[in-house]
Amino acid sequence: MSEPQARLRWGLLSTARIADKVLGAREDHGFHAVASRSPERAEAYARERAIPRAYGSYEALLADPEVDAVYIPLPNGLHVDWTVRALRAGKHVLCEKPLSRRPGEVEHAFAVAEQEDRVLAEAFMWRHHPQLARARELVQQGAIGRLRLLRATFSFPLSDPSDVRLQPDLEGGGLMDVGCYCVSGCRALAGGEPERVYAESVTGPTGVDVVLAATLRFPGDLLAVIDCGLALTRRDELEAIGDEGSLFLDDPWHGRQAAIEVRHEDGTVEREEHGPSGSYGLELEDFEAAVRGERPPLLGRADALGQARTIAALYRSAKEHAPCPTSP
Repeated sequence: MSEPQARLRWGLLSTARIADKVLGAREDHGFHAVASRSPERAEAYARERAIPRAYGSYEALLADPEVDAVYIPLPNGLHVDWTVRALRAGKHVLCEKPLSRRPGEVEHAFAVAEQEDRVLAEAFMWRHHPQLARARELVQQGAIGRLRLLRATFSFPLSDPSDVRLQPDLEGGGLMDVGCYCVSGCRALAGGEPERVYAESVTGPTGVDVVLAATLRFPGDLLAVIDCGLALTRRDELEAIGDEGSLFLDDPWHGRQAAIEVRHEDGTVEREEHGPSGSYGLELEDFEAAVRGERPPLLGRADALGQARTIAALYRSAKEHAPCPTSP
């Protein structure tokens, strides 16, 4: 599929804080319109960020024929609904992670994208950083021997009960907010999908998981251990452990000062510096290339579905206190 113009005219569905990171990813951000449930908020946001058009409802933005694509940074529980509405309105959609914790909803959203001949991608910006491609290359080249174990963690303390990330009706919780990165990281380094998972979680006062720890089993006797939460100190790590060494990424999810450490069996350490991330800009470039028909998006249907199936299995396992398969 292709577009007549060289650059997409983007619409921003919400004034959520994360949108500023996308807007700041490149000097000419390409955002043509912004929408909020408050016309005053939309107008102020547009004025401060040099966005030409402001709308007081999401529906109004989707009705704008000059908006080619929308970025959706809404709360988790609203992702699929507004993704489908945008696709039906003829827009390409880049939806903030996670698209959904329900595989059936992911399948439905991508089916609509196919019907409407639109591009849909899940916005895991960290996956676009060259650091990850290099880490995968090192693992595949045998830099740490045979890969036997993966370890991922992401957490920070969140105490405001009114925060959307702690609201059960908006699909909040530690796994959905930060644990999804751990799942994504293990899947990316494993190069496939887990067969089964076992999880335990702690529920906070608002009714969402605030601490979750789990084991994931991949084909070939590869295990992964993840922990995440909104009631833990700040931690963010991804590690691949082999029988001849380990590969360690500190702050892989933000990639502010990306680096990879290869820790050898003899105690020596090789460190590669990969610099500041630029992940949001790379994410936009990847999406726009897909819209122009140059290549499929990095994160398409298969990846989003694998992600949702794993998250669904983790929640089911934590609820049932038993191992759960990830297959349908």
